[in-house]
Amino acid sequence: MSEINKTGIDGNLGKIFICGAGPGDPKLLTIRALELINKSDVILYDRLIGKDIIQLFPKETEKVYVGRNIGDPTTHQNKTNELMLEYSKKGKQVLRLKGGDPFIFGRGGEEAEFLKSNNIQFEIIPGITSGIGAAIYSGIPLTHRKYSSSVAFVTGHEDPEKKTPIVKWEKLLGAVDTLVIYMGTEKLETIIGNIRKGNNNEKTKVAIIENGTLHNQRIVTGEIGNIVQKSKDESIKPPAIIIIGETVILSDTINWYSSRDPTP
Repeated sequence: MSEINKTGIDGNLGKIFICGAGPGDPKLLTIRALELINKSDVILYDRLIGKDIIQLFPKETEKVYVGRNIGDPTTHQNKTNELMLEYSKKGKQVLRLKGGDPFIFGRGGEEAEFLKSNNIQFEIIPGITSGIGAAIYSGIPLTHRKYSSSVAFVTGHEDPEKKTPIVKWEKLLGAVDTLVIYMGTEKLETIIGNIRKGNNNEKTKVAIIENGTLHNQRIVTGEIGNIVQKSKDESIKPPAIIIIGETVILSDTINWYSSRDPTP
């Protein structure tokens, strides 16, 4: 394994590691992520980093919570950027730890651009994105030879500064077989309503997975025609992943997580 260069760049600036922590289950951390957790001077961590992973942080490591809740001002990201710059100038090796994968709705690209513009050395470490993790822990293949040859990852919460939303919900199900929607539970009724405009099949299968890969994971399944009401009945809350497509029917068949032996 490669070692972290504790002397920084030219003996002065520290290095930033933008790293995905996976979907929640600490056993899904990569070896590289765990190595960085144990060796970094500072950890800047997001809202979706759970307590089981936070407990792995060494006591002597400086820990800074930089999580942003929905509704927080978009300038919050500027503070995170400035912290990375500040610690780098102090020669610190910084782990910027993000839920899921940093390049899948994680703003990792924006942070990398910022670091590049300030001549700060950085490394990017992928993680298992929550859409894939939640699907697998729910027994839902995102692709399957009989049901799905294409999949799209979509955000249900676009940048509020956009004047016009980019996602064309009414066209998506006509373009791909499986949709994986992040951050969509709070706008579920609107999203499903827009999808229905371009999809006449009210029986299209839908699953909502709350707290995917964690011990308190919950799955609600239904169809486009009834999933909004089912979600209300079950009081589904974020964080949750929405999967739309026929492979959802395999959840009951494959369902391995609820019957697993947790000891190995």
